[in-house]
Amino acid sequence: MKIWTDKNYPIIISCAKELSRWTEIEVEDMGYKPIEVTENTVVVRGSMRDVMKLNLNLRTAHRVLVPLLRTTCRNIKELYQAASSIDWENLIEADGYFSVSSIVHNYTIRDTRLPSLYTKDAIADRMREKCQRRPDSGGENKGSAVFVYWERNEVLIYLDTSGEPLSKRGYRKIPGSAPMQETLAAACIMALRWDRKSPFISPMCGSGTPAIEATLMAMNRAPGALKGHFAFQSLKGYTSIIPGESAPNVAPRQRNGATPEQIWKEIVLEAKAKEKTEGIPPVIATDISPEAVENAHSNAISAGVAPYITFKACDFGETDVPQGDTKGVVFFNPEYGIRLGTYEELAPVYSRIGTFMNEKCHGYTGGLITGNPDLARLVDLYYKTRVPFFNGPIDCRLFIYPGCELKGQNIK
Repeated sequence: MKIWTDKNYPIIISCAKELSRWTEIEVEDMGYKPIEVTENTVVVRGSMRDVMKLNLNLRTAHRVLVPLLRTTCRNIKELYQAASSIDWENLIEADGYFSVSSIVHNYTIRDTRLPSLYTKDAIADRMREKCQRRPDSGGENKGSAVFVYWERNEVLIYLDTSGEPLSKRGYRKIPGSAPMQETLAAACIMALRWDRKSPFISPMCGSGTPAIEATLMAMNRAPGALKGHFAFQSLKGYTSIIPGESAPNVAPRQRNGATPEQIWKEIVLEAKAKEKTEGIPPVIATDISPEAVENAHSNAISAGVAPYITFKACDFGETDVPQGDTKGVVFFNPEYGIRLGTYEELAPVYSRIGTFMNEKCHGYTGGLITGNPDLARLVDLYYKTRVPFFNGPIDCRLFIYPGCELKGQNIK
């Protein structure tokens, strides 16, 4: 594959389980037509320019992958041979750095580290043969990246153009206990259909992820703008001129082509020009732990959104909720009694959440994500729907309460 010049190849966008429906909405909003959607992937067609745009703008995705090889492998030696057949010398800089990650479901593999190690060896050996030298490799997210998916006897080898997962925006310097992943927070906000113009309230804010993600949305700031490096920036040819591509900000008579690096800078500048810094709605984040609030504020500073969020250390019941004509969203991510807390400790908390939403947030759209349906029953509000999500390995539901209205015990 001519990675920089081919214009129409499949681009696989991977995401966490149950997030693909939200990633599909995102890519459609960006003007792409998905050609396939699975439980944890969305596939579109495009070029490296599209790969760049997707990496920069997707809020709910994990990786943006370009397929290189799909083949049958029955054992680790066949994986090595398959990886050796790819023309890595045209994809990876011989003096650069690369990493390999993998997901493996093959009964012959007992040590799940082996596929990544054998793929690294195959790439290094091929590069040494073709270039008389080889790039360094390891587990750091600082160079090119390769991703291997091995299911039974089928292997797919991809260029991972993201490198460090897109869920790691780069702003959460202090995660706190049981932090909510950025992609999950973004998907929950999408599911709550927040209009990005009305108040967003985040009691029990923890490390501040939902409030920060909401503010990034309200500002129309691309989530990838916070990242320092994407793996596509280390691919061979990133600084070379692409025939037929126009260089940005250059008079037509002076154009002699553009490099991928120039195209990337142009895409980033276009996204920056669309950002908003005025008219940002109230975003309020509270937590009973002063340390959690301090950490959330530090993370908001790293994200560049701290001036737009009001932080307060208090019990969630004391959260200030704007009571004007415009009602927004109130979102709770309480403990589930799985990793933290017990049912006995959390039962009165969930009951109080329902009371708080009904009494202080009436007219707002309420949202509560939990992996404990028994505790969710205690909220005792009318819910419109339960949206399935996974918080790590925990099967969760986002309960959506339109208007935060009471309606007794209604969860089945």
